[in-house]
Amino acid sequence: MELPTFKCEYNRPGIELLPHRPPFLFVDTLIAADETGCIGEYTYTLEKNDFFKGHFPDYPIVPGVVLVESMAQAAGAGLVAHGLLGGAEKKASFILAQVEGARFRKPVTPGCKLVTVAKIVRLRKPLVTFELKGYVNGELACDCSVKCMLGEK
Repeated sequence: MELPTFKCEYNRPGIELLPHRPPFLFVDTLIAADETGCIGEYTYTLEKNDFFKGHFPDYPIVPGVVLVESMAQAAGAGLVAHGLLGGAEKKASFILAQVEGARFRKPVTPGCKLVTVAKIVRLRKPLVTFELKGYVNGELACDCSVKCMLGEK
């Protein structure tokens, strides 16, 4: 599977781009972004993700809601990094407003790296619509469409 290319490579930690903090920060690195979308990645581990202790403890998998949140955070990091918020990045907030067509195609387990490809479908403030795809080992693991409300803190 070949990932799309974006104009600007960033390789920036998610903590520099998002207001989220551990244990609810699900972007290790924003790889690249431009006005059409971005690529980000996150590795789930038993050490940093407590939800594994209770979510099917005998066969721990990442909950679907966490996969959607992880992909949405990567998309938001791409908006910030590429300056698509018109200079309001420091005061920006991203609130998940709608999730459509979420599909979970294969289990994501501890040690898996989720590579998110976010495509901007529409950006008309205060709403932005993304098509999100999450890959593990080059295979599509999950996908959905989300709308986020852009605002100020």
